[in-house]
Amino acid sequence: MDGWLSEVQQWPAVGILCSSLLFRLIHTLLQTLPRPIRVESEPWRSWKWTNLSVSLVHSLLSGTWAIFCAFQNPVMIREMHSSFSPLSYLLVIVSTGYFIHDAGDIIFSGYARESWEFLLHHVLVISTFVYAVFTRHYVAGAVVALFVEVNSVFLHLRLLLKLAGTAKDSLIYSINKMVNVSTYVSFRLGSQFYLTWFIIYNYTYLDHALFFLVCLMMMNIMILIYFYRLLRADFFSKRTHQNGIHKIHKD
Repeated sequence: MDGWLSEVQQWPAVGILCSSLLFRLIHTLLQTLPRPIRVESEPWRSWKWTNLSVSLVHSLLSGTWAIFCAFQNPVMIREMHSSFSPLSYLLVIVSTGYFIHDAGDIIFSGYARESWEFLLHHVLVISTFVYAVFTRHYVAGAVVALFVEVNSVFLHLRLLLKLAGTAKDSLIYSINKMVNVSTYVSFRLGSQFYLTWFIIYNYTYLDHALFFLVCLMMMNIMILIYFYRLLRADFFSKRTHQNGIHKIHKD
């Protein structure tokens, strides 16, 4: 196992490419599974369903993996610039491949204009993750950033339920929205703000700190806007409404 991980570290670009191809294969396989009639009836819904399903697979994998890496090597939480393990390095490679695949899926699907926010998010993530992979700095920071995928599991479930036409007052939607908002605060906002604090507190000695701080601040603004939309839609809206394409939030 260690020998195989060492090989991956020597050829990170190959690892990223293999990861992208793997998620493309998952995308293809998921297209063969049955889906709600409401989803099948509209091309955009059909594409979105598959896209979100692939994202759900990545979130389940990377969120669990990131938490495991942190428990296995807790020092990474404190030393996010230089510390990492071979398993955490592999995680960042796999996730980089996913985000590249997802960006490509959005672009080549023909829905790039409607999904520009996601593309901007992916560009920010890919640029920071690629830096971490090839310099082996901030690998632990990328792992902490992937804590947000714990929340993404419930965000993706929420959107899949909405695409399927599940009523907002249904039991499964009600349970998911409560777990979703709690994990949004703890895992998404918590990890993002901790990363921002780390960069600001250690700014004077971190290399390329300005680049990472700018990326983090842009993502912080985005997740706060998304949080406002989420609260407004699930907790403060008194009537059922169907969001436009541009309001559907996916990480």
